[in-house]
Amino acid sequence: MRSLILGTTLCMAAVSVSAQSALEGTKLGDNWSVGVNVGVTTPLTHSAFWGNMRPAFGVGVNKQVTPILGLGLEWMTSVNTTPSKTAFDTSNLSLLTTLNWTNIFCGYQGEPRLFEVETVTGFGWLHYNGFGDLNSYSNKLGFNFNFNLGEEKAWTLALKPALVYDMTMDGTQNVKFNANCAAWEITAGLRYHFSCSNGKRHFSYVKPYDQAEVDALNSQINNLRQQANEKESALNAANQKAAELENALNECKNQAPQVVKETITNHKKTLESVVTFRQGGRTVETSQAPNVERIATYLKNHKDATVTIKGYASPEGSAEVNARIAQQRAEAVKTMLINKYKIAAGRITAEGQGVGDMFEEPDWNRVSICTINENN
Repeated sequence: MRSLILGTTLCMAAVSVSAQSALEGTKLGDNWSVGVNVGVTTPLTHSAFWGNMRPAFGVGVNKQVTPILGLGLEWMTSVNTTPSKTAFDTSNLSLLTTLNWTNIFCGYQGEPRLFEVETVTGFGWLHYNGFGDLNSYSNKLGFNFNFNLGEEKAWTLALKPALVYDMTMDGTQNVKFNANCAAWEITAGLRYHFSCSNGKRHFSYVKPYDQAEVDALNSQINNLRQQANEKESALNAANQKAAELENALNECKNQAPQVVKETITNHKKTLESVVTFRQGGRTVETSQAPNVERIATYLKNHKDATVTIKGYASPEGSAEVNARIAQQRAEAVKTMLINKYKIAAGRITAEGQGVGDMFEEPDWNRVSICTINENN
């Protein structure tokens, strides 16, 4: 009886510990299993161990309450080997409690281990068929050495040694453990585990969140969405601006040279195009090529026209350097007209003008100004 009380106390402690764990698969319909047991039974004392051994078998239903605590209902019977009319000499219907000591000491990792050790305690109704249909109170103490098999741990193969006590067989009215009224029960059991509400056949861990944490995460998600929307709007605006600039550039490239009538002196038609340079630059950059191409196009369409190219420099540096740079800028435009657009050199005049003063901003005077001359 003391063992039963101790086992019950440990079970209650295990339930308390398990209740604090965040597990899935804890519903009433979860973690049920059925099994069969096959083995032998023999008296504990005053009998030959092998000579009085009898076959035994039974079935059981189990409910795993927590990864540590389990409850079960088991029926076992032994085969009568004496010359008697009864086929089965005893049957025992027991309510059992199991404690998984592997999970107690090593902790539960979210699924059963390959090998686990359980202790078994319980009480039941013991019935003798061959002795005048006697009934008695039984107590069972034992171990389960479990091997959990399969990828889903759906099957458990176990070795189950146990002692079964007849608590009232000694002829007294006292309920007690008496070795003379006990028997060994050594069986092998195969148990099948049904599916649980978590989609598995065993307990699994779930991480709990409180409402404050959920609200904080939702707020963070909303902020990230708002930032993403703002960045998307800015990107769309930038793409639209880029498209507008590209259209403007294409229009500029396709624009025909503008002809301006000179009304002050001889009313000749003139065309001017400005090619700008970087500080110290002496070559025509790609961005300025359309301005040179306008002059080339006009000269190709007007065979009698000529062009005068005047190069200028900004005021930085010495006068000698600026004069040389201004001449090189004029020559750069001339060379491009000759080499790229095949304009005859005789139709082009390149002159360096030194420091320019056409614009108030000094940096803007780093230019070559191309002026068309009409000869008719």
